[in-house]
Amino acid sequence: MTVRYDLKDDVDIPEIYAEKPRRPVMPAMFRGAINKCMNCGRGKIFDGFLTVRHACSECGEEFHHHRADDAPPYFTITIVGHIIIPALLIVEVLWRPAIWIHMSIWVPLTIILSLGLMRPVKGALVGLQWALYMHGFDPDAEDDFPLAPSPSERIS
Repeated sequence: MTVRYDLKDDVDIPEIYAEKPRRPVMPAMFRGAINKCMNCGRGKIFDGFLTVRHACSECGEEFHHHRADDAPPYFTITIVGHIIIPALLIVEVLWRPAIWIHMSIWVPLTIILSLGLMRPVKGALVGLQWALYMHGFDPDAEDDFPLAPSPSERIS
């Protein structure tokens, strides 16, 4: 069953989502990017460099449900590539430096940008998942992990 909303684009939204409070997407992504809890904005979401905490120390919001997987490296590579390649081409066209100069500039800059962007990108993706009730962030959803087979089923 769906509930009809009076929106500009006249979208049908499933009834189960109509009962949930809206979570603002952009503030949640921004909070995640700056290592703050998407719910309260005070606690931290990362324990280590890329290790997501089990839950917020301030409000108790659980983060362990996230499924960022390979998306943060993918987006980081895309962002860094769109910064480095045009800059490299501009430098090459304007000054035509030797290859060792290119290597001494672009390799370290690529590594620094990649390491600097990986954590904010992952935090933003976890924030997006939280805001959209994806995976385990929806308290009413069933567990999306498959059940482990019983020992008798594994033998056969």
